[in-house]
Amino acid sequence: MPAASLWPVKSEEHPEPATEGRFPDFYIVGHHKSGTTALYEMLRRHPEIFMPDLKEPRYLASDMRSRFRYEREAPHPQTLEEYLALFEPADPSQRVGEASATYLWSRTASANIAEVRPDARMIAILREPASFLRSLHLTFLRGEVESVKDLRKAMSLESARAQGRRIPRRSHLPQLLQYSEHVAYVEQLERYRRHFPADQMLVLIYDDFRADNEAAVRSVLDFLDVRADHAVDVVDANVTTRVVRSQQLDNIVRSASLGRGPLTRSAKAAAKAMSSQRMRHGAISAVRRRAVVGDVPPEDKRLTAELRSRFKPEVVALSEYLDRDLVSLWGYDRVD
Repeated sequence: MPAASLWPVKSEEHPEPATEGRFPDFYIVGHHKSGTTALYEMLRRHPEIFMPDLKEPRYLASDMRSRFRYEREAPHPQTLEEYLALFEPADPSQRVGEASATYLWSRTASANIAEVRPDARMIAILREPASFLRSLHLTFLRGEVESVKDLRKAMSLESARAQGRRIPRRSHLPQLLQYSEHVAYVEQLERYRRHFPADQMLVLIYDDFRADNEAAVRSVLDFLDVRADHAVDVVDANVTTRVVRSQQLDNIVRSASLGRGPLTRSAKAAAKAMSSQRMRHGAISAVRRRAVVGDVPPEDKRLTAELRSRFKPEVVALSEYLDRDLVSLWGYDRVD
């Protein structure tokens, strides 16, 4: 069973998940770059909802274990006790939730969630495939988990990367570099439908969420059976506006900031004697902003057209699955 490695058992003959602590009542399961962070921020401000400060625990995706601790992320729970501790501050009267955007991609999360909370409610946000993949790629570049600046080339490496080759050094979850798999929407939703009835699943469309944040959030509040008339503070979060120009240069700047190597250690010692920690960190950040980070490159319209043509069958299938005309909404009726 996929969940078996996640929690202690009473015996080999009769494995039972630990029951102490409280598992979430609802899960925002994905996707990245589709409004999940904004939704998380807006929901956690509702007095009848508790969501932990750690947005993406990822604990119930047993196939999403990092190769190493990613320096830009807070520590993720490694044990069931650590995971459940995230929700201990919740008031008994509150709805408890978490938002791990990789759960929709995960092959194991749906079964693991169903094992511990078969009555839980799932929320997914789906975005037009071509724009989603471009935004995802830019985010990976910014986070330096991707090193190939051209999306077409990055997608051409999927086969090699599936075999463990051409993996960027800082890619803590290399399976996420399988870009094409991110937009297998019907397959992802079906994994959840095998475990949860339709009335426990809410699928939002990114266009609706962007067009009217407040209305979308109120539909979620209604789905969670909490007060939908409570004031909603609109949040626009996690928008990618800058990317890393040169990972090599960024590595140099980071090494200098950490004092690695004899020359940088001596230079840092001298700087330390003459400046405060805040000043030093500010100087490093200024160098990185000016020399390392650049504006988002313009869209490759030819690639966008290729991706829209490639993923049109998926959009058609999703339209039928959700009984909504996404083909027209996303302009795929004009795609050959």
